[in-house]
Amino acid sequence: MDMLWWGIQSAIQPEYLFYAFVGSLLGTMVGVLPGLGPVSAVAILFPFTTVLSPTGMIVCLAAIYYGSTYGGSTTAILMNVPGEVSSVVTAMDGYEMTKQGRPGPALAIAAITSFLAGIVGTIIISITGPAVAHWALSFGPTEYLGLGLFSLTAIAGLSGKSLVRGAIVALVGMLMVLVGLDSATNATRLTFGNRALIQGFDIVPVMIGLFGISEMLRLYEEEMNSATKYVLGKLMPNRQELRAGLMAGVRATILAFPLGLLPGMLPSVTSFLAYSVEKQTSKHPEKFGKGAIEGVAAPEAANNAAAMANLLPLLSLGIPTGPTMALILAALTIIGLVPGPLLFTQQAEFTWTVIGSFFVANIILVVLNLPLVGLWARLVTIPRPILAPTVLVICLVGAYTTRSSMFDVWVCVIFGALGWLLIRRGWPLAPMVLAYVLGPMIERSARQVMSISPGLLLERPLFWVFIAMGALALFFARRFWSRASLE
Repeated sequence: MDMLWWGIQSAIQPEYLFYAFVGSLLGTMVGVLPGLGPVSAVAILFPFTTVLSPTGMIVCLAAIYYGSTYGGSTTAILMNVPGEVSSVVTAMDGYEMTKQGRPGPALAIAAITSFLAGIVGTIIISITGPAVAHWALSFGPTEYLGLGLFSLTAIAGLSGKSLVRGAIVALVGMLMVLVGLDSATNATRLTFGNRALIQGFDIVPVMIGLFGISEMLRLYEEEMNSATKYVLGKLMPNRQELRAGLMAGVRATILAFPLGLLPGMLPSVTSFLAYSVEKQTSKHPEKFGKGAIEGVAAPEAANNAAAMANLLPLLSLGIPTGPTMALILAALTIIGLVPGPLLFTQQAEFTWTVIGSFFVANIILVVLNLPLVGLWARLVTIPRPILAPTVLVICLVGAYTTRSSMFDVWVCVIFGALGWLLIRRGWPLAPMVLAYVLGPMIERSARQVMSISPGLLLERPLFWVFIAMGALALFFARRFWSRASLE
């Protein structure tokens, strides 16, 4: 806790405070737009943060992540236009409260529970992060191989109803890793004589294409629903609503944070789970879907608790749990830092300043967003024939600025078209991205194990623990999707 307090003091320096404010503002601005959730927001704005200092870059990206995570709830509540997948759950009761003339309490409880979940998550990271990092210092190539395979298996299983589709998309991501120079032998692989492919695919244009361009193409196809007119009215909920909302938020935070530590457990998944658990354990389940304030508090708290939890495996183990964390991992790599056990010791000043900024950014969000509710709602009314081309241009500029290469622009366009086709056919994108990010670690660890002795796998029980966890993840994923389809 002393280090967290030191990190907060460091994070409130004018430079980092400004980056946190701008990141929160831009993240919320993108997050309220239909279809553009945290992944899209970080992917689109990522290239423009590369001009900042290393610490400032990560502080800004983290604030963009929180802002976009929170932003989707505003338009979901006011206009039944979810900014991201997790806000679909919030809209079930939040929009009903708006139609009943109570949008203020819904917005307030969403902001309060999101803030509390974010603060609790930051405190847990500051307490458990160093301990997890210390434990990970004992990891060798076998443990990292097992951890990589478990992460990839869990993500493929939880990303869609079809495990086969998840596996196929993950295999495509692994094949993308092979394109370019082999780091061990310096031999070219899968370049087909094309010199541009020798450098391989940079993750930023790939992500901008998959989650930025594809979403804009999909958005352009959809028709916008007519929005209900609203009057904000009284903002704060009454004492009974506040108590019910806070208790639901606490329960959702307790449920979502541990789940958010697992690969594939994206904030959107935990939001659905928290809503389902809250409804099933409620004394009045018939109120859900008709304007229950618990139905707003639970998914919003779960969303933010899981978003915070996703950062712990990244910082302490170097393992991204989802596409957004893969981008932040890329950002850390660009500035020359290797996330993992040594980050808390060799880069302690950087690490604790970033963790302190988590605390600061959550305060900025709750102070910033409620007064600007009207502005965020008006953003959704921008005609899509104007919005989609504008975002497309920003995406292409961002792809070019990464390495000042037209090759990256074409990569962005191709992966944008691929992502659009996959989304239309119901194929998941997350396994491809995570396979591409985890692929080098899996390949490197497997080579090291094979070069020492394959029998090493039998001598390291933790490897088999991770393999067993991967099998359990597949089993529970199958049950989860089977139950979801029945409901």
